[in-house]
Amino acid sequence: MKIFNNIFLGKKILIYGLGKSGISSYKFLKNKADVYLFDDNSKIDLKLNRKTISFKKVQEINFDIILISPGIDISKCKLSKFLKKNFSKIYTDLDVFYSFYKNKIITITGTNGKSTTAKLLHDALTYQKRDSRLIGNIGNPALSEKNITKKTIFVIEVSSYQLDYSKIFRSKYAVILNISPDHIERHKSLKNYIDAKFKLLKSQSKGSYAFIKKNDELIIKKIKKNNYKSKIYKVDSSNLKNFLKKINNKYFLSDGNRENLSFILKIAPKLKLNMRKLIKTINRFKGLNYRQQIIFDKKNLTIINDSKSTSFASSENMLKNIKDVYWILGGIPKKGDKFKLSKINCKNIKAFVFGAHQKKFFKIIKNHLKVKSFKNLKQILKVIFLEIKNKKSKKNVIFFSPAGASFDSFKNFEDRGQYFNKLIKKFINAKR
Repeated sequence: MKIFNNIFLGKKILIYGLGKSGISSYKFLKNKADVYLFDDNSKIDLKLNRKTISFKKVQEINFDIILISPGIDISKCKLSKFLKKNFSKIYTDLDVFYSFYKNKIITITGTNGKSTTAKLLHDALTYQKRDSRLIGNIGNPALSEKNITKKTIFVIEVSSYQLDYSKIFRSKYAVILNISPDHIERHKSLKNYIDAKFKLLKSQSKGSYAFIKKNDELIIKKIKKNNYKSKIYKVDSSNLKNFLKKINNKYFLSDGNRENLSFILKIAPKLKLNMRKLIKTINRFKGLNYRQQIIFDKKNLTIINDSKSTSFASSENMLKNIKDVYWILGGIPKKGDKFKLSKINCKNIKAFVFGAHQKKFFKIIKNHLKVKSFKNLKQILKVIFLEIKNKKSKKNVIFFSPAGASFDSFKNFEDRGQYFNKLIKKFINAKR
């Protein structure tokens, strides 16, 4: 592959943050540039030919480029002053990726539904014999993919953090599923968060395509205020009624997943996907672990593990479409997050709050529905299973959708989801 005027070749580069994206960036660039490594955790043993340097050494070297991991907050990290001073030199692995590969790129962002939409589109492409790679926040880091050809299509899930730091990355197909207040602690304001998401459209050139939610107030307001070079398609999930008759998959009961499906249907013609095969993919789609995942469904009980939920908006999408719900929530609530369902929508919902921040959650939702507070998940499940046992044959749903970040008690949402599954297994086995 011939590469002309690549801005990363032969440069002195600092890679800051040695998680998956940082390590993959190092492996990709180590023979193409003069690469140095730094992480806030000085005890990290990389075994990558000892290119890690000290805090003092970072200050002494005049780097051409600084590659920063998305998880690092410039205002709260060890190199904060250094990064602010050298802000113009900051790039991401997505920038490196774009500078080396000019393949067909479909980039998906939004507050909720990114992972599901990206996985469903990837599955559809793969089933139709296309060389699709699922990268970014889901799948492999952008720079770890091998055996790439001109026909390779990249489906990328990106967060506001990745977009915020990126400078040259662009995508022919850009998707903004929805926007609601999120990550305000990091972005400092809702405006900054929206601006980060819209860098995806702002960077597009003529001949590109953008897909946005039609009835999203924040998105439409931003669109009206700016001129974008790409052709913009507004996606309306209310037009799905006839199509849903062909779908036999419980995963698409929620408004959120139907919204995700609407975007796939809008993008499909541009990618020349066969509709018959696409319907097969949709009906076979099992969803992702801990994202509105049905883990038990028998007789009078359905249990859904939605540990991925870190905001009220993501939980509300499902709550609107299920009845007789025991909703379990807790964790670290998002700053400025609000519960928007009316009392009428909540009449068949009982909420059970757990964890150190239970008082905050209680305060936000107490005027909408019945709420009880508990120390932990185990106590909640004990109460719920006892109540279900004393009921008649009425169908019940246990909906574990925390609506808060997991870091108060767990490593991540996967860890939280696994723990919930283990508890459920014990309770189900005890019932038999």
